[in-house]
Amino acid sequence: MKNSVFHPAASRFFADHGWLQSAQTFSFHGNYDPQRIQFGALRVLNDDTVNGGQGFGRHPHDNMEIISIPLQGTLEHQDSIGNVAVINPGEIQAMSAGTGVYHTEFNKNKNEPVTFLQIWLYPNELNVQPRYDQIDYSKGDKRNKFLQILSPNTDDEGVAIHQNAWFHLAEIDAGVETEYSLKDKDNGIYTFLISGKLEVNGQLLEARDGYGIWPDTGASFKAVEDSFVLVMEVPERK
Repeated sequence: MKNSVFHPAASRFFADHGWLQSAQTFSFHGNYDPQRIQFGALRVLNDDTVNGGQGFGRHPHDNMEIISIPLQGTLEHQDSIGNVAVINPGEIQAMSAGTGVYHTEFNKNKNEPVTFLQIWLYPNELNVQPRYDQIDYSKGDKRNKFLQILSPNTDDEGVAIHQNAWFHLAEIDAGVETEYSLKDKDNGIYTFLISGKLEVNGQLLEARDGYGIWPDTGASFKAVEDSFVLVMEVPERK
């Protein structure tokens, strides 16, 4: 296994469906590269912008952990297990598809686009009961520190999924250095820089770049500019 992989923003796949502009870090639907299928259990990392009032109609999923993180605008979610929800920036949604679920995701606002990260992880257990979780993390302190927004545990901070994975967000001021320590020494770290410019273990990242590493204990972060970063700790796919 390679110890690191760098995915510059411009190397992502791009799909233009008129109502949807999608920048895809890994192979997705008709965009395929056998060298870019996944990073461990992280299978999909799409940076989607949906026009006002448009969205993904009713469609099925099974045995996948599906996470949405709005960055701008408002999403409206409905699913076949009875959930109807609105998700805003500062919130995260997680759906465990398990034995099977149908859902829709639409831009709630008819006049403004919504931009959000659509992330899929392989689960560590198949055919679980589908479930939905959503939290507001907007009041959590992520200034020059990592705020946990996802974990494997229902009694821990953030939404819970069926995978030995943790997600954190941080807003790091220019010039500040900080460390991320692994929760599980067998996991890897995939960093997606939402905005700004920073170094991860000496690798320079610009906005929308991705960088995956399999460290021994963790990783060091140094912001070159004020930066907003998503850190996804995930296991190798079993």
